[in-house]
Amino acid sequence: MPLLIFAVTGMGGVGKTALAVEAAHRARSKGWFPGGTLFVDLRGYDDDPVTADQAVLALLDALGVRDGDLPPTADRQYDAYRALLTERRDRMLLILDNASDPAQYLPLLPGTDHHRVLITSRDRTDALPLRLINLETLAPDDSVTLLTCALHDTDERDDRPTREPGALRELADLCGHLPLALQIAAGMLRRRRHRNIASLVADIREAGDATTVLDHGSPGTDLYGRSLVLRPVLETSYRRLPLDQARLLRLLCLAPSAETSTEAIATLVDLDTGAVLSLLEDLAARYLVTPVGGGNGTASAMRWRLHDLVRMFGAGVVAGDAGLREEGEVARERVLGFYVRWADAADDRLRWLPEKPVPERFGDRGEALAWLDSERSGLVAAVGWGREERFAGAAVRLASCLGVYLAWRRYTDDRIAVAETAREAARLVGDRLGEADAWDNLGLALRHAGRTEEAINAHSLAHDLYQSAGDRHREANAWNNLGLALQVAGRAEEAIDAHTRDRDLCQAAGDRHNEAIAWNNLGSALRNAGRAEEAIDAHTLARDLFQATGDRHHEATAWNNLGNALQEAGRAKEAIEAYSKDLEICREFEDWYGEGQTLHNLALAHEDAHRPAEARAAYLRSADAYTRANAPTEAAQARARAAEQPE
Repeated sequence: MPLLIFAVTGMGGVGKTALAVEAAHRARSKGWFPGGTLFVDLRGYDDDPVTADQAVLALLDALGVRDGDLPPTADRQYDAYRALLTERRDRMLLILDNASDPAQYLPLLPGTDHHRVLITSRDRTDALPLRLINLETLAPDDSVTLLTCALHDTDERDDRPTREPGALRELADLCGHLPLALQIAAGMLRRRRHRNIASLVADIREAGDATTVLDHGSPGTDLYGRSLVLRPVLETSYRRLPLDQARLLRLLCLAPSAETSTEAIATLVDLDTGAVLSLLEDLAARYLVTPVGGGNGTASAMRWRLHDLVRMFGAGVVAGDAGLREEGEVARERVLGFYVRWADAADDRLRWLPEKPVPERFGDRGEALAWLDSERSGLVAAVGWGREERFAGAAVRLASCLGVYLAWRRYTDDRIAVAETAREAARLVGDRLGEADAWDNLGLALRHAGRTEEAINAHSLAHDLYQSAGDRHREANAWNNLGLALQVAGRAEEAIDAHTRDRDLCQAAGDRHNEAIAWNNLGSALRNAGRAEEAIDAHTLARDLFQATGDRHHEATAWNNLGNALQEAGRAKEAIEAYSKDLEICREFEDWYGEGQTLHNLALAHEDAHRPAEARAAYLRSADAYTRANAPTEAAQARARAAEQPE
């Protein structure tokens, strides 16, 4: 029977030793190890780790062999140690704690399978048949419970966790749910017993680095006599890395988001994907990065996550060295260029029409959307780099590539954040057209957020900037967007004027596609002004132009708007036919929000035609489509309307 060895592994501070000791106590209490427990701290990550030769002396001492009874040589000492364990009939548990290298514990393994061995380490070895127990950080609720219990164990009258549940949860988040950090934070709260939890949260927020604040206020040592400090734990793990792994870790800490694709990391560190994947797997074995995703098993599909405290530590290492700072800035330029290139290609695919050149890389809309979905957090965060002049120009370009995607996925908060950052970045580098684009995109996002007057102001500023720059094409687009905001504000006549300006500019430029958009939105403004027959003509023109230019998705919008105008004119049967055409195209594009809107309009048409059963069915289908589009408010409204229909 092979020797049964367990290894508890995980990043520094995750609680490996605490788990091993607690498990040993519980096992002893159940009578599993009547022979007792042997514990050795191998101090594998200290400057002077314990060697196996040193450890065997401590183990022999615990077994009663010392002084003159000690064999004179290391080989004979190991023989004596194994012989004693073999002779012991009562099963024992041997805990070899904090090992950094198999050489520290391999000579200490018993020569019998009668006893059990439990090893703890920050490194996962794949060369030995160990039964691994991988420890991860705590779940958020468990982190809150740990902090609460730590305070109540000291003073059961401490009611801060009850009074400040939000601050307590935020503190747990700032600690990255790492038990060591949580333990330090609890000690600081005990010391600051007359201050609230929110004050510690504020201190960490202001410093921007939890390790600095927590280490400065550390309460001392834990139950095992180890210092309660974070940075030295991270430093020892970092110092032991080979140069290529250390470089990758440093640069990965500068990535725009905590989770990054293999492809983006390869660009960041300027290596091919195969080399990067090998290094990442080495870092994962040391619990410094965590692989996530990669459902199809390919390298390109894999993503890698850094713990927040590791990110802060690595960024601090870079910030403290001029050479590393420049290396980091160059790496950030590379990954920003990577994002701009492929976001631009994905945006081209989302906007693609049959007469346009085929964009590179992405074969269809689905592929483009899948890439944008997977990289979204990094893309949005990378735009944030535009606050730094060195990256401002590229950030403005990246922001312009994300507008259609963020609108399609209805990520309104991201749209606003991206547009506001792009506006400031454009100002930073004196890019007037870039600033105008940002204002226009911001207006669109604000309108979808229900901030209509702000949207009107943003689009007005945009068309003024375009006019001053002499860009008639973009000016036309700004007039169109302004018209949409004015429609929402109920200012129909002003909206008609804005859309007419847009149409005239597009016609003068011979831009048939944008002319179609102008006619479509002009039709909606005319309908809102009570001019239904003119609206029908406008939407019909728009539909025909979209068909001529091959824009199926906008054609669907024209069918929907035509249906609205026909319904307004009392032509319910024709309206239902128009909505049916729209639905076909929405499903073709998997435009669930558009489908929800159209089904809602179709239900209204059935109501007007006194068809309650058909109306109820359409409302329920609308609710399902809105649910798929992550629009819960609209889904709830559709279900409520369905319930109102008479039986």
